[in-house]
Amino acid sequence: MNIVLTGFMASGKTAVGKQLAQRRQMPYLDIDETIEKDTGLTVAKIFEKRGEQAFRDLESAAIKCAAMLDNFVISTGGGAVLRRENIEELRRRGKIIYLAAAPETILKRVGNAKTRPLLAKEQDKLGKIKEMLAQREPYYRECDLAIDTSDLKVSSVVDKIVVFIEGQ
Repeated sequence: MNIVLTGFMASGKTAVGKQLAQRRQMPYLDIDETIEKDTGLTVAKIFEKRGEQAFRDLESAAIKCAAMLDNFVISTGGGAVLRRENIEELRRRGKIIYLAAAPETILKRVGNAKTRPLLAKEQDKLGKIKEMLAQREPYYRECDLAIDTSDLKVSSVVDKIVVFIEGQ
């Protein structure tokens, strides 16, 4: 069984994923990193040169491959939930954990947002974060477990996931 982490940008997917994989002695796979290795471009460059739709297509292809794995910790991009087939693929062999964070926490964590293509050119970053969270919330609610990471240490989030997984 895979453990799949999803959630908005800067919700802690990578940090939690790496620590969770280490704790559970499972391999870790980051979908965005996979796309970057496969294309030789950063996510920001893909958005800039090819657009969001092209990135989402690459993301879906990477998720389809990742979903065939077993006993991995997998971190998805924040928008992976926007395509139902991505979640369906990942759910076949895994439990999906939604890492949530308050909009203000996200803004603080992203900083200047230069590497975050959906925020980089926004004047009202907090407003954009709230708008995007509202759009994605119905998809995030379909996950098997939700954890608000806003005020938690990475190790505490990992503890909650481990308790959930061991109870399955």
